[in-house]
Amino acid sequence: MSPIAVDGPELNLGTAETYVVLARPKIDPTQPGVIAAARDAGVSPEEFAGPGDVWTLMYDADGDGDGFELPGARDTEADAFAEQLQQALAAAEPFTVEAGNFLRLDARPAGADWTVTAHVTAPEGEEDGPAARTLELGALPASDLLAELDRFRRSLV
Repeated sequence: MSPIAVDGPELNLGTAETYVVLARPKIDPTQPGVIAAARDAGVSPEEFAGPGDVWTLMYDADGDGDGFELPGARDTEADAFAEQLQQALAAAEPFTVEAGNFLRLDARPAGADWTVTAHVTAPEGEEDGPAARTLELGALPASDLLAELDRFRRSLV
């Protein structure tokens, strides 16, 4: 099967091994890979692609990845979280920022980097339940974080 391209805004924080991603995936139902996958699944390509307006939080630590949907989350809330994070980074002091009750970031400066810890809590009703998961995202370059936040916020318009 051909690969399926996924568009939509996404905020990637962390490294290739340990990360959190806040995303609103959008899949084009006219892609050949989507059409083939939908046919194999016995659904329409539009149903297989989904609505493209549901935010998700994905995370991974050492190959133990998971994620969940955030029904009801809006672009304005994702933008407000990114703006809070930008402001906290600019203040250059230890901080905590939250995205609803599902993601909390604790960070402290370490030279030109930020040491970031993510606390992920799946909504009730998810397989993982409301239990929190802590991910040490490591020392992330401030310039990379700010560039990622700027890119993410521009993608929301």
